[in-house]
Amino acid sequence: MNNQKTNGATDDKNQLVANLYKFAADNNYIDPFLFDYYDVKRGLRNKDGTGVLVGLTQIGDVHGYIFDEGEKIPVEGRLRYRGINVEDIVNACQKEKRFGFEEVCFLLLFGKLPNKAELDTFCDILWKSRYLQDGFVEDVILKGPSKNIMNKLARCILSCYSYEENPDDLSINSVLSRCIDLIAQVPVFVAYSYMAKCHYIDNKSLHIHIPGEDQSTAECLLHMIRPNSKFTRMEAEILDLALILHAEHGGGNNSTFVTRVASSSGTDTYSAIAAGVGALKGPKHGGANIKVVEMVEDLKANVTNWEKEENVREYLIKLLNKEAFDRSGLVYGMGHAVYTLSDPRAVLLKKKARELAKLRNMEDEFHLYDTIERITPGLFAELKGGKNLCANIDLYSGFVYKMLDIPKDLYTPIFAIARMPGWCAHSMEELISAGKIIRPAYRTLFQINDYKPLMER
Repeated sequence: MNNQKTNGATDDKNQLVANLYKFAADNNYIDPFLFDYYDVKRGLRNKDGTGVLVGLTQIGDVHGYIFDEGEKIPVEGRLRYRGINVEDIVNACQKEKRFGFEEVCFLLLFGKLPNKAELDTFCDILWKSRYLQDGFVEDVILKGPSKNIMNKLARCILSCYSYEENPDDLSINSVLSRCIDLIAQVPVFVAYSYMAKCHYIDNKSLHIHIPGEDQSTAECLLHMIRPNSKFTRMEAEILDLALILHAEHGGGNNSTFVTRVASSSGTDTYSAIAAGVGALKGPKHGGANIKVVEMVEDLKANVTNWEKEENVREYLIKLLNKEAFDRSGLVYGMGHAVYTLSDPRAVLLKKKARELAKLRNMEDEFHLYDTIERITPGLFAELKGGKNLCANIDLYSGFVYKMLDIPKDLYTPIFAIARMPGWCAHSMEELISAGKIIRPAYRTLFQINDYKPLMER
């Protein structure tokens, strides 16, 4: 009887939702013409594609064009952390054969490059901060596993609030201490959340590895996500490169802006950072690396002899015409809001992808990605109109993770691990310097309506 009542209530609910769906769809639709009519900066972008200036920052600079006599001129992309070219950071670390992500974390948080003693001390603090409080793994991570690690990561970060004595203290000392803990612990949250998903949802063995002593972030993550904890130095170095390149991307990228918006309200650090995680999950942002891999898998499944450029071209035309894959009209991994001629992150990661493809005997697949990068801009200009289009880092990051035997479930969480110092730095900058809650304007379009009593509707 109880089951019959429950099933009846469910049927009634489904029928109600079905009846009201059209109202929801119709009453939330806004004619695109009105956005132009009222000069709305959709996506906080000007009509020429540039971003609306909403703040100031000293943390990161994303440069992809210049203006000359009012005309937007495409240039090769450049990314700077605290004024230092990320390419110089990468080249120095590779030349000295050392991991660089921890140095980048220090640079973003404190605004200066550490000396040897400062870097060693900072790395030691991170290592000691990786160990989670008693009960956290069992009560927060293993209970209620999630099929998407990003959602579980947000929950882990929010749960940290309950494990702190005064989590609403926004003094910079307290915020900075939390930020360092999050940078250290988020890789552990990700690894354990993935292992919980594998066990409780995918019915695989449960492996929980204690963070290794004196390991870099890249080494620690590989140690914790592999059942046997084994990895090579080369694998860790390539993952470290990916972490460096994803660490920061200016205040205007979606997840960082969301973090700053939340921070401007005076909310606690954990809530602000968790908001950034939620934004990053989206397929138009951090989730794009998964979409790239899925797009390429779809291409290989539906294109006969995908090693021929003409066959790849035909598939890309179908993509742009919304006739293939998810029918979004997007070629994932191509195009960027700021970069025009090149994304420096993609350039650096592509170089390593080429080297890794040779070692993994995957040069044919690397050539496919290279072909997509090479011919998409011309097809886009031909079918959609003239716009400078370059590969962004997502085109190669998922492919690199695939060659490293990293599960697809972890592609976007790795992005979150990398972006943690950037989010933390921007949250602190917002708290210290901005001083106003971020509150842009929206124009209302509805007509004034009279309220009708319930029985008269």
